[in-house]
Amino acid sequence: MFGTSRILAFSFLAALASALPSPANLAERTPELSDISESEALSLVERATLAPVYSKCTTANTVAITFDDGPYTWTTNIVNTLKQYNAKATFFVNGDNYQCIYTPDNEKRLKTAYNAGHQIASHTWHHYNWTTLTNAQLKTEMTKTDTALTKILGIKPAFVRPPYGAYNDASRQVAAANGQAIVIWDFDSGDSVGYTVQQSEAAYKNIANKKPKTILTLNHETHETTALTVLPYALKTLKAKGYKFVTVAECLGGKNPYLKKTTPGKRDATSPTSSTHSYGR
Repeated sequence: MFGTSRILAFSFLAALASALPSPANLAERTPELSDISESEALSLVERATLAPVYSKCTTANTVAITFDDGPYTWTTNIVNTLKQYNAKATFFVNGDNYQCIYTPDNEKRLKTAYNAGHQIASHTWHHYNWTTLTNAQLKTEMTKTDTALTKILGIKPAFVRPPYGAYNDASRQVAAANGQAIVIWDFDSGDSVGYTVQQSEAAYKNIANKKPKTILTLNHETHETTALTVLPYALKTLKAKGYKFVTVAECLGGKNPYLKKTTPGKRDATSPTSSTHSYGR
């Protein structure tokens, strides 16, 4: 008796096969359940229903500098520092974490980063642990942020980062249904867990001296010392090792950073503001 996973995978393969043109020199052949094993079927189903998770860059000699939890007070300072080093970065933004994304100041900060060529990605609306949410709740967390970014910038991001780096198969399914890939990191500056400036700089110096092929960093723009002190040190130290500073989409081989681009909207009654904040990494 055929398992559910094989039947699902077979349906997926059959649909894919029917959508592809058949080469004239090959005899037409309908896929059969016996063509794939149970493990192959499970793998196909997972790939079709679970969002990919990226924790490392794939383009050699690149560093993806990323910031979580904004937009915030020091976003523009960060953008100005990045410009000094000809560096591009990625901002994983919340809708309502430290501040609401819809405030005039934060809309301006987002536009400053986006117009400077940096990638804007989602960190979902609040800063909730995905693994504690129902699928419906997580979908709301994602779509509210996507809606805000569509209104403010005219984009829907192709990448999302789970707060705390916490995800499971259920949340990967929700992300996949929303069309987004998940991004984690392979280097943590430690700012969100209480590192001093000296400790964060030492961490950057250590990774630079190890000279891995790529680095995908985690930083938080809500920390003044990260924005004003650690970032310039990190850029100077890593640049001296010959790295190129690129966005997450670029470090993954030039993927499209956005699922769609459209004309930005205008502030209206559906652009909420909130004084309720949830803090965290």
